[in-house]
Amino acid sequence: MNARALLYSPNLHPLYTSNRPPETSPRNRRTLKPDPKSLRVWIHQRNRSSVFRVLVRSSDKRESSNSYAETIKEGREIVNGNGVVSDSLSSVPWWEEFPKRWVIVLLCFSAFLLCNMDRVNMSIAILPMSAEYGWNPATVGLIQSSFFWGYLLTQIAGGIWADTVGGKMVLGFGVIWWSIATILTPIAAKLGLPFLLVVRAFMGVGEGVAMPAMNNILSKWVPVQERSRSLALVYSGMYLGSVTGLAFSPFLIHQFGWPSVFYSFGSLGTVWLTLWLTKAESSPIEDLTLLPEERKLIADNCASKEPVKSIPWRLILSKPPVWALIGCHFCHNWGTFILLTWMPTYYHQVLKFNLMESGLLSVFPWLTMAISANAGGWIADTLVSRGFSVTNVRKIMQTIGFLGPAFFLTQLKHIDSPAMAVLCMACSQGTDAFSQSGLYSNHQDIAPRYSGVLLGLSNTAGVLAGVLGTAATGHILQHGSWDDVFTISVGLYLVGTVVWNLFSTGEKIID
Repeated sequence: MNARALLYSPNLHPLYTSNRPPETSPRNRRTLKPDPKSLRVWIHQRNRSSVFRVLVRSSDKRESSNSYAETIKEGREIVNGNGVVSDSLSSVPWWEEFPKRWVIVLLCFSAFLLCNMDRVNMSIAILPMSAEYGWNPATVGLIQSSFFWGYLLTQIAGGIWADTVGGKMVLGFGVIWWSIATILTPIAAKLGLPFLLVVRAFMGVGEGVAMPAMNNILSKWVPVQERSRSLALVYSGMYLGSVTGLAFSPFLIHQFGWPSVFYSFGSLGTVWLTLWLTKAESSPIEDLTLLPEERKLIADNCASKEPVKSIPWRLILSKPPVWALIGCHFCHNWGTFILLTWMPTYYHQVLKFNLMESGLLSVFPWLTMAISANAGGWIADTLVSRGFSVTNVRKIMQTIGFLGPAFFLTQLKHIDSPAMAVLCMACSQGTDAFSQSGLYSNHQDIAPRYSGVLLGLSNTAGVLAGVLGTAATGHILQHGSWDDVFTISVGLYLVGTVVWNLFSTGEKIID
């Protein structure tokens, strides 16, 4: 007897014609004990419609039968009448088994790596550029701060856009926009200072929407118990971007001239965009490749589910923890952005390193941040999983993120050794990175559905600190010293510590 069946399902979940539990997925041949007269087929289908043909042949003897299944699409395992399970073709590749939420996290990580590569290259290139064009420190400060003009304008708008239309489109737009602006930077510099200021501001527009978009995406993809480590990994992409930019920029400038830094770094954005458009979705609901087990895990442990149609501004702005978040973001970013933009100049002017040494030694604080941010993320998630309240964990981590940098910056005025100064900078930035498990994780804690908007609000204050701090540093250095620059940063770190511990919370306050 011959029997052929052609089956098609456009949206197929794992199908079982036996009593085998769904969670078992044998990869190697093994013997089961099914009914010897039954045919059992298990289908492991990830995203594609499944078309297969089952051919059953039996002899004239009722007690003896053989059956086999010929599959046409991939992702299948077959159990024949003798109870032997095997793959008809090769097993599913490991990269298709990798959790999709962590694919999203890694893509966000790489986007932020490019983000800071394109941002810090100016802090190295500004040295030969200022020599070529005759810029004084005040002009250098103006150029460095012009990036933040556009960055400031798009924080809230990027958050609203991401929360309403989805983070995939917004982050993709941001990366390609700032990549084009990076490539245009040498051309603008040759045309004149006003053109350079406009292009740097345009670059800030692209990078300004990236952080709210990322926060929106992760609030939908990452379960609560993985929040700190996923955010720490993404933000460590920024630190490693600084490492990469500071490490390669001096070499490229030395070999090919300062314009090469902007052309080479900017072109990488197109490679990233290709991967992003093919691999990412704004939420698990939109991703047809997501396995049912992972979809259920995310749905059960992720607070942000429903799309946002309107923003409850009055409710958001009436909450003290929101204002604590905004104020502390300002205090944190003042010191962080000063070090981001002025550290190579500090090494060059104060520690007397040359261009190559300034770039390479600037790597160590950012490398320290990348390591300590991920360590802090694992510590925070471990504490939460062991029963510590989210509020206490956020307060502990952010207190380290404030008091650590404050302590090490105060030691710089007492240090004469360049090596010790670099070590002090590295320790300052390393403890600063614990903020990724403190205030940077707090947006999703207190308002998961509006995390993009909330990050846009707080990061607007943070960017304002970058604009004021970066420009003010140039003026301070014309009339004062680096000790004055660090004293202001330390004072703001201490204010942030008090405000954070008095008013912050890790509980959801906006539904």
